[in-house]
Amino acid sequence: MAGKTISEKILSEKSGQDARAGDVVVCHVDYALGTDGSVPMAIDYFEAIGRKLGCDPQRIVFAMDHYAPAPNQKTAQLQQRMRDFALAHGIPLWEVGEGIGHQLVVESGRALPGGLVVGADSHAVTYGALNTFATGIGSSDLAAILVSGRIWLRVPESIQVTLTGRLPKDVYPKDVALTLAKELGADGATYQALEFGGPALAFLDLEDRLVLSNLAVEMGAKNGIFPADDHTLSYLKDRAKGPFQPVAPDKDANYIRKITLALESLAPQVALPHQIDKVVPIRDALGIPVQMVYLGTCTGGRVRAFHQALAVLKSGGGPAQGVQVVVTPASREVLETLTGDGSLAQFIGMGAVIVTPGCGSCCGTCGAIPADGVNVISTANRNYKGRMGNSSAAIYLASPASCAAAAVCGKIADPREVHA
Repeated sequence: MAGKTISEKILSEKSGQDARAGDVVVCHVDYALGTDGSVPMAIDYFEAIGRKLGCDPQRIVFAMDHYAPAPNQKTAQLQQRMRDFALAHGIPLWEVGEGIGHQLVVESGRALPGGLVVGADSHAVTYGALNTFATGIGSSDLAAILVSGRIWLRVPESIQVTLTGRLPKDVYPKDVALTLAKELGADGATYQALEFGGPALAFLDLEDRLVLSNLAVEMGAKNGIFPADDHTLSYLKDRAKGPFQPVAPDKDANYIRKITLALESLAPQVALPHQIDKVVPIRDALGIPVQMVYLGTCTGGRVRAFHQALAVLKSGGGPAQGVQVVVTPASREVLETLTGDGSLAQFIGMGAVIVTPGCGSCCGTCGAIPADGVNVISTANRNYKGRMGNSSAAIYLASPASCAAAAVCGKIADPREVHA
């Protein structure tokens, strides 16, 4: 019998059975995240199916990130219901302003090698960067975990993604992810696992990997998982909330498809409205006017991403007149780091709008919303019509460097030409 992929090994361990692709298994969950976009409905389900917590409340965590701060009275009441439920059941809760739940799960050391961590939000796949089987779930699934501490999953087939070489100057992990989205299509990995590997991992740190794992779901993937290595262990050294055991694939593991990306051959990419897989080299989109540049989200809201954008902005002399730059750190920790190293002051000095750490502007629930007819270029993960709260706006997706280049020029531009 063939060996196992990383996903098959983790789900075998968590289910206590010999799990293979295609099997349906019931697994014990290490941690589960709920947000203010999913918890209120999960509470409704919880109350309908039992009203009794059947799992360790410390294995659950709530994040108030989708409405940060609450834009109206109704949303504020839903958030208060979350607070009351968390307090009554001893569930940890991240308040408004702490940041995006996915980033906080990573920062808090809850996502660990060999673990199973789920989130009631599709971008929970982000934690796969830490050698964790991580996937998004629905509110009813979250309610079932509250009652039982378990979840059923179909074991996904895996696509092996081998990364070779090293990224050229001003080409970043977002460009890799967009290249892969073009290759696979928006549904080309539906209910499959993207298993990343290859010699290029030596040059991709944890924050780089988070970008790739985060965007896996945009190709339909159930998870996007990396092996654990020195980058993983270094990040977790002072963060891990418990012991862990890294998981590697067997040499004879079975993959449904194999893809190799030579990073040294890549160039900056951009996803055109209104599809994540409508990707072209940035040279094919040069000159398209841009009125808003959005830097943030669970894809591009970390320190490394802001430093990449700031380097291009400084080199180009700051944003062009008429371009609104919106900065949304992924967490309070990111905000404090940018404050401490002077980056935030530089963004403010350039006229950027600083938004509360959270998801608001990205999903259009609060924060900076584009006006009619505005072209937005964003470090986010989705660009479908209406994503940022206005169906009359158009969203382009690119790397932090490419977004910054557009800010400098007032139009889509190649960061390699702006960044001296």
